[in-house]
Amino acid sequence: MSTPARTFTLPPGVTLIDSHCHLDEARFASDRDAVVERARAAGVTRMITIGASGPFDANRAAVALAQQYPGVWATVGVHPHAASSVSVAVIEQLAQLAGSPRVVAIGETGLDYYYDHSPRPLQQEAFRQHIALARRVHLPLSIHLRDAYTDALAILREERASEIGGVIHCFSGDRANARAFLDLDFDISFSGVITFKNADELRAVARTLPAERFMVETDAPFLAPVPHRGKRNEPAYVVHTAAAIAAARAQPLSDAAALAVANAERRFRLPAA
Repeated sequence: MSTPARTFTLPPGVTLIDSHCHLDEARFASDRDAVVERARAAGVTRMITIGASGPFDANRAAVALAQQYPGVWATVGVHPHAASSVSVAVIEQLAQLAGSPRVVAIGETGLDYYYDHSPRPLQQEAFRQHIALARRVHLPLSIHLRDAYTDALAILREERASEIGGVIHCFSGDRANARAFLDLDFDISFSGVITFKNADELRAVARTLPAERFMVETDAPFLAPVPHRGKRNEPAYVVHTAAAIAAARAQPLSDAAALAVANAERRFRLPAA
């Protein structure tokens, strides 16, 4: 069943957390303040901006934005696309940034075998280094995976990632994949892809997940949900993802939103609203 292409709004008093966005991206340079304000006006009162928009320097921008905007937190890491740039020195710089009280996770890290912008052995080594860093600084992981579930699961098990857990961002797998990650203490985060017409399997995953194991995200400025597909995405649009999950789970939007918020608060150790 596909999600109707209509605009959703949150009921009064209901809020959401965009658990994964890229507020430092250049596409927000001209109107970043307005983007944050539109999110708040839509009920998306908290956002986690991801430091791994590129090589290491993107992390400084993410942490600065988290310090600038109330209700915004950051992660730090190097995206698998830039895994070739990861070194011992880079990991140490990430460790220093991770000490900021506005940093709530390590990542996004992981494996991307679809684009292969970095050689796979270097992606795997960088992934292992990020897991070790997360265990060292006692922060959860934010993980990016594309066409790499088998290798990722092996690495997560070998590196004892279940000791710190985290979230699989922009999940695109099936129910068996989801179960494997849940068993390793990784939650499942859904992006706007779940609103797409051909996303029946994702909606089936959302329908069967335990109530305490899912989150919502935009991955803004990427992957805008229906009815904004093809446009620049922004955190205000995460309500459409929450609505698709609510429909899949046959529950009110307010209930699905409350679960997603509670799950993000727990995983990222955010203060309750």
